[in-house]
Amino acid sequence: MPLPAPPDGRATAKGDIAAPHGLDRRRSASADRGAWVERSDGSLSRRGLRGREAELEQLRAVLASVVRTGSGALVLLRGEPGIGKTALLGEVVTTAGAACFSVGLGKADELHHIVPLSSLAACLLYGDRPLLTSDAFADLTRHHDQRIWLVERVAEAIEARAAEMPVLIALDDVQWADSLSRFALKQLPTRLRTSPVLWVLTGRQDPDGPAQEIVAAAEDRLLTVTVPLGPLSGTAIGQLAGDTLGAAVDERVRELLDGAGGNPFLAVEMLTGLRTTGPSGETVPEGLVVGVRGRLRSLKPSTLRFLQMGAVLGRRFGFLDAAALYGRPSAGLLAELEEAVRAGLLDDDGDQLVFRHDLLRQAVYVDIPPSARKALHREAAGHLVSAGHRPIDAVSHILRGARPGDDEAVALLRQAADDVLSVTPGLAADLMTRAFELVPPGRPLWYDVGVQAIVCLTRAGRNREALATGDRLLAARPPLETFGRIQAALGGTLWNMDVAEELRRRAETALALGGAAPEVEARLTALRALALSRGEDLGVALDAGENALRAALATGDREAHVLALFGLGESALNAGANAVALERFTALSAVDPAFLPEEIVAHQHMDDFETGRRLLLRAADDGGAVRQTMLLWAQASQHLGLGGLDDAEADLVTMERLEKDVHICVQQVNARVIRSWIALLRGDREAARHQLTAARERRATKPNPGNTAAVRFLEALIADDEGNTALALDKIRQMQQDGPFMRWRLLRTWVDSAIRMALSGADHALAEDLAAQAEAHGARNPAVPTATGIAAQAAGLVRGDLAQLEHAVALLGESPRPLVRAGAQADLGRALLTAGRGAEAKAALTRAHGLFAESGAHAAAARVQRDLDRAGAGSRRAATPRPVQGWEALTASEKKIARLVAAGHTNRSAADLLVVSPHTVNTHLTSAFRKLSVNSRVQLAHVVMALPED
Repeated sequence: MPLPAPPDGRATAKGDIAAPHGLDRRRSASADRGAWVERSDGSLSRRGLRGREAELEQLRAVLASVVRTGSGALVLLRGEPGIGKTALLGEVVTTAGAACFSVGLGKADELHHIVPLSSLAACLLYGDRPLLTSDAFADLTRHHDQRIWLVERVAEAIEARAAEMPVLIALDDVQWADSLSRFALKQLPTRLRTSPVLWVLTGRQDPDGPAQEIVAAAEDRLLTVTVPLGPLSGTAIGQLAGDTLGAAVDERVRELLDGAGGNPFLAVEMLTGLRTTGPSGETVPEGLVVGVRGRLRSLKPSTLRFLQMGAVLGRRFGFLDAAALYGRPSAGLLAELEEAVRAGLLDDDGDQLVFRHDLLRQAVYVDIPPSARKALHREAAGHLVSAGHRPIDAVSHILRGARPGDDEAVALLRQAADDVLSVTPGLAADLMTRAFELVPPGRPLWYDVGVQAIVCLTRAGRNREALATGDRLLAARPPLETFGRIQAALGGTLWNMDVAEELRRRAETALALGGAAPEVEARLTALRALALSRGEDLGVALDAGENALRAALATGDREAHVLALFGLGESALNAGANAVALERFTALSAVDPAFLPEEIVAHQHMDDFETGRRLLLRAADDGGAVRQTMLLWAQASQHLGLGGLDDAEADLVTMERLEKDVHICVQQVNARVIRSWIALLRGDREAARHQLTAARERRATKPNPGNTAAVRFLEALIADDEGNTALALDKIRQMQQDGPFMRWRLLRTWVDSAIRMALSGADHALAEDLAAQAEAHGARNPAVPTATGIAAQAAGLVRGDLAQLEHAVALLGESPRPLVRAGAQADLGRALLTAGRGAEAKAALTRAHGLFAESGAHAAAARVQRDLDRAGAGSRRAATPRPVQGWEALTASEKKIARLVAAGHTNRSAADLLVVSPHTVNTHLTSAFRKLSVNSRVQLAHVVMALPED
């Protein structure tokens, strides 16, 4: 990931961060004033925000609310350019600083909105005591492909400061924020809503723009206030004119001010500039263009040209960069610089030159002929790169100035896309799409750029665009070597689109044609094996995977190696060969640590939850290298396997949210199926049906056989719970048409439920088939107590064999899965009861009841209780349902986390103690706040302190 620089525009002491444009660690002059102040040229008003008294009072009330309640808030100042948003933001910054807030202030820039996290970095690195040091920020941005992880680390830094004092994060011109900063701003206010953090953003009037997206993500979850800034009243404009001119305002001035339309900045500029006229077809207010043109006419032509060079570079620009674009040595432009500053057009903050308002820059910019602008932007890109700036810093100029056939521009776009791919794949995809447009079709470079575009589009989740790009390349009949590269690049696209058969066909076609480079051939071989892992003949898939692994090792190609191991692991798991799958996934995570979640789940399939726990702990320490959403899936599987229904559900809720945030939805169907099953175990039929509906909706967008089987079995479970045995059996039979029940690894520990349904519906053939599948699975996994125990349990149910059921309970005694053990104990208890062995039945049923109840499976426990009643064991007090509100409504994990947070722990430190994800802590905390009707950590601490001693 490219590293945004320390915002003072200079290298750090260690020189490890390059300086992007538009970042300033110190308070900008305009922001520190907090309002317009009188200048020597009279271009700004004296201190005071004329006509904004009501808005100021509203903002002061929000500041006070954050201090009083200890909870977060988000404010958007919205209005047209020049309406006073920046001045009002400056007043908020000044007021917050006086109230002992820790302040982070930044400004997004139109021409520098490409660099990932540059906009938010200005806020984080601002002031004498920044929220993050430059070294900490540099370390943060070195991690691979971890937008979620990065945002959480930023949240932790802000949360830690908020534990000491209230925090204000202020970002001006959010409509120009870079994509990673926008992503973070949609997460952070909600994530930090329980801490005294105030976010104040300014943005232009755009109902569908970034500012509104950020507000929409936060509203309903914390206090959000939009402050629209309309035109100033005639009285306020008159006062402003008096401030500016220092004299009474006559009728001639009033007539001129009518053209300002109540815009304070435009009014001041019109008053300051000479009153000349001239048409303008640009979107910049004509009155402003007129006023600035009048002022510019008094400047030397060389000063005007210098300002135009600066306007091309952006609102903030380097003196040396402008001199280079002008084509003169910097020493020869000192007089021009001094004149521009005296005229009130530029400020000099000591590191960079800044147009005093972006409207001023735009007014200068629009007077440059369009064709000249395009050429100057292209020259600017070349100068910036020659001066040592990163390609990403020149991209905005490339996008404005490059023409088809500009190979140098294409090279810069490719390098910039490669730099940002790991953290902002959407931006990388946009850059490569533009690069692809700049290369004439049919050239070798066109194919190279097209292949890179496919990779970026796929990483961004834009699979249909990637496939269309690939097919366009293929339609041009490329050479065989290139044909193979294109098909290999499309492998990830087709896999993401769940079209394994099409992936297999394309890979086999490319291999049959030949001509591919050895490493490309190895990748195609591995892709074919991966596609076969979804096929019916898994023996063929495993053989193909072994061949692919040999080819990958022979060529030394890492991508082929990863694909081959992943395909082998998938094939082994689908075949039920758990030990083989563990071997492959362990090797895979050693090659690529991003696949650690697959290794953790493979250990769980081997009943090795202790190793799973250790690896989850390691992942928490090394979080930056692991896919966070898949890690949450592994964590949920860990909790579910060990009977922690509440924790598993919290993990799944968190995982679903994060998958949606990054637009990569992998486990949405399975998550909803499990959450529905959990609801059934608890006895909440309404919730179970709600989750079923959600699972069906998600299957519609990802209708692969595994998702279809999972949803059909869930439909069977719900139908059975509602007493519709015929429908339940019909769903199970439909499942079997797509593949054997035990093919679907999510369902393997639930086969006993399917067998009971079959027996209840008198379909003994189906029950025997299911039992045979379970027996074969147990035989493939003799070292896995859960597999061998379920096989014995299935046989005992089908045959009515009491001895087999006793054997199953004995085998499952070594299983770490309490819900599986509880099911076997319940089956044994019922069989013993039928056999007239009441005392033994009571013992087995009592053990089953205890295991179900301890896991929170209250409906399952209630069913066992009815069997105990039949056995004459006497009624046990039914578990009291948790209330909806209050302390007792909290789950055990929510209570633990609430106590830790009330004691001063951050989400990170609580997560470390509990060995869970900070995201899961946030989910638990959100639920606890809702149940306790509190909005801040301070309020939570009061609730916890008032609790009686345990």
